Amino acid sequence: MLLLILVFPFLGFLSGSLFGRFIGLGISYITTMFTFFSFLISIRLLIEIASTGDVYIVKMLEWIYIDSLVLDWNFCFDSLTAVMLVIVTFISTLVHLYSTEYMENDPHLPRFMSYLSLFTCFMLILVTANNFLQMFVGWEGVGVSSYLLINFWFTRIQANKAAIKAMLINRVGDFALLLAIFTIYFVFNSLNYDIVFSLASLSENSRIIFGNFEIPTIDLICIFLFIGAMGKSAQLGLHTWLPDAMEGPTPVSALIHAATMVTAGVFLVSRCSYIFEFSPFTLNIIILIGSATAFFASTTGLFQNDMKKVIAYSTCSQLGYMIFACGLSSYEVGLFHLSNHAFFKALLFLGAGSVIHALSDEQDMRKMGGVRRILPLSYSIMLIGSFALMGFPFLAGFFSKDVILEISYGTYTICGQFSYILGTLAAFATAFYSIRLLYLVFLASPNSNKNVIFNAHEGSIRMAFPLFILCILSIFVGYLTKDLFIGFGTDYWGPALFVSPYKYVLSDIEFLDVRFKLLPLIVTLLGASSSFLLYKYGLKSYYNLKQTSLFIFFYTFFNKKWYFDRIYNEFISQNALISSYNYFYKTIDRGLIEKVGPFGIVNAVKTTSTGIKKYQTGNIRNYLIYFTIFIFVIIICKKIIFFI
Repeated sequence: MLLLILVFPFLGFLSGSLFGRFIGLGISYITTMFTFFSFLISIRLLIEIASTGDVYIVKMLEWIYIDSLVLDWNFCFDSLTAVMLVIVTFISTLVHLYSTEYMENDPHLPRFMSYLSLFTCFMLILVTANNFLQMFVGWEGVGVSSYLLINFWFTRIQANKAAIKAMLINRVGDFALLLAIFTIYFVFNSLNYDIVFSLASLSENSRIIFGNFEIPTIDLICIFLFIGAMGKSAQLGLHTWLPDAMEGPTPVSALIHAATMVTAGVFLVSRCSYIFEFSPFTLNIIILIGSATAFFASTTGLFQNDMKKVIAYSTCSQLGYMIFACGLSSYEVGLFHLSNHAFFKALLFLGAGSVIHALSDEQDMRKMGGVRRILPLSYSIMLIGSFALMGFPFLAGFFSKDVILEISYGTYTICGQFSYILGTLAAFATAFYSIRLLYLVFLASPNSNKNVIFNAHEGSIRMAFPLFILCILSIFVGYLTKDLFIGFGTDYWGPALFVSPYKYVLSDIEFLDVRFKLLPLIVTLLGASSSFLLYKYGLKSYYNLKQTSLFIFFYTFFNKKWYFDRIYNEFISQNALISSYNYFYKTIDRGLIEKVGPFGIVNAVKTTSTGIKKYQTGNIRNYLIYFTIFIFVIIICKKIIFFI
């Protein structure tokens, strides 16, 4: 019965791709129904595992039997998998239902719904895998599906560019993950989770030769695994694809950013906690990159004008929180934030989709304003989602984000203090741009076309119902699940996660100074109030400030995303293309290869045959002279060879 969790989305994909053309709009409800059935079984599984603590291994078929590489196609259902299954199937169900109206006027609706189901199916394969190679199949499948979804409107140039960019950047991380898999098999002679995890401690002091350097084996494996996670979870350096992925339809943004693709990296690090715990060096790197990502994305979101890109950078920032929580060996807290984030981030994206849909597909916040009275439901939804994102007291984000910051301070290490400072600054920026979004879209003076304002309206019940459900969960899910996931003494995670006993700090943070516990909240309230006051009463001073050279410099720097795209384009991609053209194409392909390759062989044959043709006179005397000379040369060569 557990396999039906994976089978139902696959049936949705088959029905949409094979019969969607004949069924028409009804295919959207069929795919939604299949995903909903998968969600119901996932809920039952979560309740059963939470009450019993059992781990289920479902053996499906024999897969690879080559020498010592023995892999079966098995599925693992433990506490970590159960949480991910519920999140993925639930968000996917709501996105499917939301899309039935959002995309109903699109002539390619069946193709869109089949892509959504395929994406969900591969994500479920990823989280239920029982070995690294099977996980890699789901990992690559998610990448391919994301390309199809981002490039759904393939007639748009920007959608083409965004899809190709997402594919290429993720290939960097995927290549590193593949190297990690190769290294794991080389060291442990197996790719099964249980075997690799049980042998990880034995390789703690072993070393391996890589690139003429002797490196600790565990460190090398963990670095490769983390680079793979960086690609999927859009960490600093491999993050540039995530904001551009907004070129896809809004339901795609909600599915990719909330619960599926971007959380795959966090899931990978958590699943491999048995390996990461024996590599303190890699854990410190994870802390530094995660906290830097949170700070970078939050500062960049301050100066974005596209509504969806602001929310996209908030996703990148929250992923930074999850990653550095895992680096602090608090995997359960990172997963707790992942589960909370899935609901309020899906709420934000779908709420933004309602606003964009109502305003004739306008995404620039500067061209909105004053729609609070016209779209009261969307305003309420975006308000709750933004407050949950900020970590406002007693909403979903409050229970997980504050714990992450408390743990970062409570570790009492340099990396921990560094992450605490950057995480706190990121909390300020998050509150600032969240209130900025709400003000520019709903509270500011109307700045859009009169006809657009007059025709704006709320969506039907098919769009409102998913928003209402997500709204309720964004308020209560953090409070309802905190004791189960991170409560003192909880044994929910069981063998799914491993933490070294001396690294467990959840109990220690209860005794932190109350000042450090309240500082994130104070900073959040300060950021929110300063943003509201600035845009409500200080716009004149703000516009005067914008004319100064210092402000222009910072505005340009943050608006251009710290120039990461420019650096990649001008210094890496452009130079690589120029070098490829000058050296590989002109010098090697059109030069050396042509000279010794096809054209070279043809020319050599033509020249040789032309020369030989001169000696074909038909005179027997000349032939005898040539033969005599040939024999003489052979004799001389023989003498020389034997003399030597």
